[in-house]
Amino acid sequence: MKQLSEEERKKILESSPVGTWVLMLTVSASMVIGWLFLYYGVFLPRGIIN
Repeated sequence: MKQLSEEERKKILESSPVGTWVLMLTVSASMVIGWLFLYYGVFLPRGIIN
């Protein structure tokens, strides 16, 4: 494995964590979609509680 120079190492450490943001947005979006499916697809069609 190639050793990183100081400039490359500094560039990596100062860059923003793009992969983390993408993962967080993906998980959040899937949770919102799942909640909307449960609310509008399961709970509302069954009607009020008797």
